[in-house]
Amino acid sequence: MEALRITETQQGVTLTVRVIPRASKNEIAGVAEGVLKVRLIAPPVEGAANAALLAFLAGQLGLRGGQVTLLAGWSARQKLVRIVGLSAQEVERRLLGPGT
Repeated sequence: MEALRITETQQGVTLTVRVIPRASKNEIAGVAEGVLKVRLIAPPVEGAANAALLAFLAGQLGLRGGQVTLLAGWSARQKLVRIVGLSAQEVERRLLGPGT
């Protein structure tokens, strides 16, 4: 599997996520060009997909909702997400599995 591009900062780690809305289920769809692809049931209207993305990532990472925030891309499919409380390696392991 391709490597996920994650940046560590003093405020946490950031990664780029490409959202695929209106999917049949919420799931991680892999990595393309360093970007995490996430399929979401939610439609891309009135922030529904953004809220669903943050809740889904928090659940996958075992974090509280406030530890996963959207930094950029509110109305775009490609979004910049900040995660607080985990290292870059731990984020990648929790999102993509132990083989990464």
